[in-house]
Amino acid sequence: HVKSRPSQELRTLLTAREFYVNKLRDHENEIRGLLRPFGLKVGKVGARDFEVRARELVAGNPLLELCIHTLLAGRIAMKSALADLHRALLRLTENDELCRRFMTIPGVGPVTALAFKATVDDPARFRRSNDVGAHLGLTPRQYQSGATDVRGRISRSGDAFTRTALFTAAHVMLTRSRQWTAIRAWGVRIAQRSNLKKAKIAVARKLAVIMHRMWRDETPFRWGAAA
Repeated sequence: HVKSRPSQELRTLLTAREFYVNKLRDHENEIRGLLRPFGLKVGKVGARDFEVRARELVAGNPLLELCIHTLLAGRIAMKSALADLHRALLRLTENDELCRRFMTIPGVGPVTALAFKATVDDPARFRRSNDVGAHLGLTPRQYQSGATDVRGRISRSGDAFTRTALFTAAHVMLTRSRQWTAIRAWGVRIAQRSNLKKAKIAVARKLAVIMHRMWRDETPFRWGAAA
């Protein structure tokens, strides 16, 4: 399948945003690492307090001030670029009826909604909604030979970015959301009889199926029967 130009453009925006998210984290870790040999520890601080804390630690040392202030200037530039890209992403999801419908699902935010839309591109190319989970590498590997039938870990084939976004959405649904849904109750039952990680993978796969069905049938998210 050759993706349409709009889907490729959406994916470019998501990739550029993710690049800055990762580089900003690496940049902060580099500053922490440079200060650590001098016994200067930034510690656990929020994103807003990171710069203030780093400047406090190097105050009075001209050479360290030069190095850290220069790195912090780069961090400010990256934060500004990331904010621009994130605002563009929010504008796209706000003006897209399909993304807004996806975001009615607890745990599904703008990044997950846009990533799923850009990856699937055309819902008609999947004959069954269950095929989307396999396409994204969220189904177990299976080895069959004679009487042997072994099911292993998930295949992790396909788009890694969208698979991670769905896994994150499943994590939020199972651990942070307090809204009751049939899919959340199903995931909690899996976690109780197995473990939380397997439950998150199962819910991520189910989310892919549900989102594809919502797209194909043009239907809203169904919360399920009352708890």
